[in-house]
Amino acid sequence: MTIVTALLIYLTLGAVAGTMAGVFGVGGGLIIVPVLVFAFELQNIASEITMHLAIGTSLATILVTGSSSTLGHFRRGSIHREWLVALLPGLVLGSIAGVFVADNLSGTLLETMFGLFILLIATKMVFGLAPKSGSVALGKGVMALAGGVIGMISALFGIGGGAMTVPLLSRCGASMTQAVGTAAAVGLPIALVGALTFIMVGWGNPLLPAWATGFVMWPAFFSIVITSVPFARLGVKLAHILPAQALRLSFALLLTVVGIRFLLS
Repeated sequence: MTIVTALLIYLTLGAVAGTMAGVFGVGGGLIIVPVLVFAFELQNIASEITMHLAIGTSLATILVTGSSSTLGHFRRGSIHREWLVALLPGLVLGSIAGVFVADNLSGTLLETMFGLFILLIATKMVFGLAPKSGSVALGKGVMALAGGVIGMISALFGIGGGAMTVPLLSRCGASMTQAVGTAAAVGLPIALVGALTFIMVGWGNPLLPAWATGFVMWPAFFSIVITSVPFARLGVKLAHILPAQALRLSFALLLTVVGIRFLLS
């Protein structure tokens, strides 16, 4: 595959990921990681590192694409700063731990775990399992521990953590606006620490392709960032036009197919 072909794939991926993130309200990592794995395979990148490279690159893109969303929520006052600060120590340590766990797993095992994870997300979407509201008061220690779990799982799979943060904060009494806004902010330290740690653990790996620094592939990163942000706006517009249930079920079906593909690879 030529570099031009690869760039076209990356640009298309950014457009698709951004659109789906806007339409379905989920982080782009669920789409970016599988398609990057496919693209890296077409480029004959060593199978031992394709999954690690895809996850690290996904986290790097989330840092940029998530900043716009976080800024918007901040301006509207929908970020609960006290909860964010309470989660932060765990998010940082958990993200580092998640990367080191991933680094010590084979590419095959990591693909299997990712497949199981997105099948769980698909099941949640099929049955419409929404977070239950509540008024549970969690201490700072428990919040830090929860942040550690969220950070570790998110860094392990290259996602922003919204799927876990929103239910947690809803149980703590946050409105859906607050939960989503704070979850967007949570994704930034996960992405920053996770991407930097993936660069560190992958530094000097002899299997790395050109244009990669550690486990971050820069042509993919820049291409996805360029197209995902404007197409996310398009996705939001489509979400207000297309039927919600059909959208949810179609995306769940897509995740199911991708999950099964990872389990069988």
